[in-house]
Amino acid sequence: MALNCGIVGLPNVGKSTIFSALSSAPAEAANYPFCTIDPNVGIVNVPDSRLAKLSAIFKPRKTIPAAVEFVDIAGLVKGASRGAGRGNQFLSHIREVGLIVHVVRCFDDGDIIHVNNTVDPLSDMETINIELALADLDTLAKRRERAERSRKVQGKQEQKSAGTLISALDKLGPVLEQGRPARSADLSAEEAASIRDCHFITMKPQLYVCNVDEAGMRAIVSGGDADGDAGAVYAAKVRRQAAAEGSDAVAICGKFEAELGAIPGGEEKLAFLEELGLKESGLGSLVHAAYRLLGLRTFFTAGEDECRAWTIHAGDTAPKAAGVIHTDFEKGFIKAEVYSYEDILRYGTEAKIREAGRYRIEGKEYLVQDGDIMFFKFNI
Repeated sequence: MALNCGIVGLPNVGKSTIFSALSSAPAEAANYPFCTIDPNVGIVNVPDSRLAKLSAIFKPRKTIPAAVEFVDIAGLVKGASRGAGRGNQFLSHIREVGLIVHVVRCFDDGDIIHVNNTVDPLSDMETINIELALADLDTLAKRRERAERSRKVQGKQEQKSAGTLISALDKLGPVLEQGRPARSADLSAEEAASIRDCHFITMKPQLYVCNVDEAGMRAIVSGGDADGDAGAVYAAKVRRQAAAEGSDAVAICGKFEAELGAIPGGEEKLAFLEELGLKESGLGSLVHAAYRLLGLRTFFTAGEDECRAWTIHAGDTAPKAAGVIHTDFEKGFIKAEVYSYEDILRYGTEAKIREAGRYRIEGKEYLVQDGDIMFFKFNI
């Protein structure tokens, strides 16, 4: 299961620079709007210290981390919902991702053009969010028209379903008209289910990325505030607005991440991070925030042949987890042999985990926990 993130924002906020730094798949980055036309796609390994420790214990022939897919979508501008700046094309790309990563410019630089000729993170955020809401209003109008027809001519069950959908759309309309995301509407579980196939853009979770310069990152790490660096001030505003929307925000220095990505050795990278006072790279903080927003979890398979991280949703059962490895595993699931990551650290070997009575057999109803190490038995 790949985590699919669409990187959006105004032109020249640093989307392509961050994409290149995170994915090590260079995207064209230039000082003019709409540099990115067709979306660039990069597959990124998910940083997880647990996988590295498992590999040190089992010494496998292969170590395979979980994967994240980043899609670099071209800059949106005011009027995008009406087609401005190739808006219709770009909005269609956003509909295809699971998480919106909204890059916001949080640095001053007279040499880099701002599409509105002034750096104002809150205004930039509002511009993008309004355009996404307007695009959803257009979707809503079309979907309502179809639902009204169904309520008039279809059978009783179809009429009931159409009525539920119209009730949901009635709640969404005023929210979107205020430029707020559809995910903030107060919908019942039945109403939420009824709009699932509408594919509203603003129903997707959104993660804000404050793109700061190196001075801004240093100020943030050291606790900079309104009396300090401008970038830290900008980032603080973004964080407050994100919290008000029920979203999250992380700070990344695109230039710093690019330099970090060019360093080949792991120890050298750690030294580079420590120099700035960081415990993990921007990629790590971004991916972990995305996991939280999407409700994702990781389980592992481990042995002499391979140690591998797998991504599932919180609340997935053991057969669902088996199906992530192969659909036949889910269809023919018999049982799962399970122990925790903490247990392998504590006891050192599977044999000692068994001796301690910590090696478990779980059935179809077992809810997989983050950090579980699993071996599946199945019959096909």
